[in-house]
This record gives sequence, structure tokens and C-alpha cells, in this order.
Amino acid sequence: MSNDERIYQQILKAIVEHQLPPGSRLPEDRLSEAFAVSRTGIRKVLQRLALEHFVVIEKNKGAHVNNPSEKEAVEVLDSRILIEPHLMPTLLIKWDPAQSQRFRTMVKEEKLAEKENQLADAIQLTARFHYELAKLSGNQVLANFVEQLCYRSSLILAAYGTRGSVSCDCGDHFQLIDILDQGDEDKAHSWMLHHLKHIKSSLILESKEERHINFQQLFTS
Repeated sequence: MSNDERIYQQILKAIVEHQLPPGSRLPEDRLSEAFAVSRTGIRKVLQRLALEHFVVIEKNKGAHVNNPSEKEAVEVLDSRILIEPHLMPTLLIKWDPAQSQRFRTMVKEEKLAEKENQLADAIQLTARFHYELAKLSGNQVLANFVEQLCYRSSLILAAYGTRGSVSCDCGDHFQLIDILDQGDEDKAHSWMLHHLKHIKSSLILESKEERHINFQQLFTS
């Protein structure tokens, strides 16, 4: 793993596990000291996190952890509810045993992350499961939109979600794969609709207070 990737994963993990709560400032100088790397290296990582909507970079103000509003959280989940269930029929056209095995492998990785209490990994993996399904549908425009919504959902789950938001409480992805193996369009549509609505209902939409962050202590092993 490259140094940039290691730093990215550590900051992402801290965001998702609420060690860096929404709104927390991310000063390049303090992060540079904590990771013992140049500010240029930190800037590259922060720019990557900004592309994925985990971080916001403002001119002359620096970076901070994205702080999605309650309204944005609801709108992102509502957008997914409007789109993803309706991709099931076209997705099924390309569904075959090889795809079934590919997605089962993804779910096994999700479950391992959950078992090992790796919440950041679990959130990333469940997002990947959803946007890979969207890509399989063949509508690239919608697939790209779903991918961006999934990135934004990951931050929303980090800000407002609970462990139940990314666990079997909201529906086991293996269940969906079984339904797709059966070729049942209506059942797949219903499952995805219920799944996304359950995730939305699991969010705890309340503001979080900002607190002082000791970056040296947080990121020095």
C-alpha cells in the first residue's frame, strides 16, 4: 500500500467512525505533522476525499469534513429510492452465474468488514455493491449518477447512520442475489425499495457538536 493510500484510508476511517465528526477542520500543517509527510502529500489526499464528497475544500479557508444537512441526507436517499429499484429489469438481462458469483464475493467482503468492526470498509463495500449493480444495468448515465449518490450516501451514513444502517438490519445483500438468480423482476424491485427505505429510516437526523481534534494522537500509532 502506498503512503498516500495509507493516509487516505486512515483519514477516511476516522471520518466514518466519527473520530473526525462532520464539520471538523482538517489543517494541512497539523495533518502533515501527524503523518510526517509534506503538506503537498496531505493536499493530494484531501483532494481525493473532496472528490468523493467526504471533505470540502474552500478557497482561503482550507479543508473540513463535509457536514451534510438533514435535508441533503433525505434528498440523497430519496433519489436512490427513485432510481435503483427501477434498474432491476435491465440489470437482469445481463445477470448470469458469473455475475452472481462476482456479487457474492463482494457481499462476503462486506460481512467480513462488519464482523471485524471495520465500519469504514463496510460502508465503502456496501456502496460499491450498489453502484456495481447500477453499472450492470447498462445505462451509463444513471450508473454514474448512482455512483455519485453512493459516495454521498457513504458520508451521510458516517454522519447520521448507525451500525444497523450497513448491516443485515436493512436487508442482507445475499437475499437480493438469490432473487436475481431466480430472475424475479417484481421481487427484486420490491426488495431494493424496502432496503433503501430501511436505510433512510435508520438515519438519526440530529446535529453533532464540533469538538477539538488532537491529530497527533489520532493518527500516531
